[in-house]
Amino acid sequence: MTTSEPIPADRVPARATWRDYLSLTKPKVISLLLWTTVTAMFMAERGVPDLWLLVVVSLAGYMSAGSAGVFNMIIDRDIDLKMARTAQRPTTSGLIGTRDAAAFGGALQILSFAMLWVWGTPLAAWMSLAGFLTYVVVYTQLLKRNTWHNIVLGGAAGCFPPLVGWAAVTGDLNLFAWFLFAIIFFWTPVHFWALALMIKEEYREVGIPMLPVVHGDRLTVAQIGLYAIYTVVLSVMPVFFREVGAIYFVAAAGLGGWLLVLSWRLYRHVMAGQAVERKVAVPLYLYSMLYLALLFVAAAADRMLLPAA
Repeated sequence: MTTSEPIPADRVPARATWRDYLSLTKPKVISLLLWTTVTAMFMAERGVPDLWLLVVVSLAGYMSAGSAGVFNMIIDRDIDLKMARTAQRPTTSGLIGTRDAAAFGGALQILSFAMLWVWGTPLAAWMSLAGFLTYVVVYTQLLKRNTWHNIVLGGAAGCFPPLVGWAAVTGDLNLFAWFLFAIIFFWTPVHFWALALMIKEEYREVGIPMLPVVHGDRLTVAQIGLYAIYTVVLSVMPVFFREVGAIYFVAAAGLGGWLLVLSWRLYRHVMAGQAVERKVAVPLYLYSMLYLALLFVAAAADRMLLPAA
């Protein structure tokens, strides 16, 4: 076929719609990030934050996290093409070209930073940018394809949203804000490795050294249990610093207890020599999301109902 001949109708690429660009931002992933951002604002305010600030931080937070998702898809398009669950992403299917995706992601990040700087605080803007760079540069470019520690160190990207929310309200970061950061840092491996156990063969096929691929299921479930313990211990420590009170303590203890139970069930199942099954891995994966969401709600409620003296 010469260049002058028309392209058959069934080979003409579809035109990308706003839904395709929205999918680049990974909206399902962002929901929990926004939740920790917004609830941290309530914690910092010890009440209901200014409505305009709440809207600005929510929109800017979505755009910053969405921008990170866009660049993640651009960088990983070669491996996404080889995995069934990601092969139809707009960047791998050719629906959205690399240049257009990069322009879209860059615009989101610039606008997000400007909104947080102007209507939030400069510190909130810098924390948001730090989260973006950690995810795109540290995790996606440097760690993901090179070490099984990728999700431990790179997972720090997901720890920045509460710092953004807190800094937007107060203009600074106190010890309790950093406790929120630490809780998410140690929670991330529990959450992600529960998923990685179920899809480890996909990672193996594309050469991504996730922990179950490199060291097997037994070490993975042992690490999940260890990080679950770290998470629960860290979650109750703010009580001893009088940043939160009894309401939060009861919630953290109850929520953390069930996280440990589900982690123990997965550990016992694998250590008994049984293959990882969805019936033991999925409950931990799903509950871990609920755990974090409810823990942050409990902290916000406690600080709103029992304001500082």
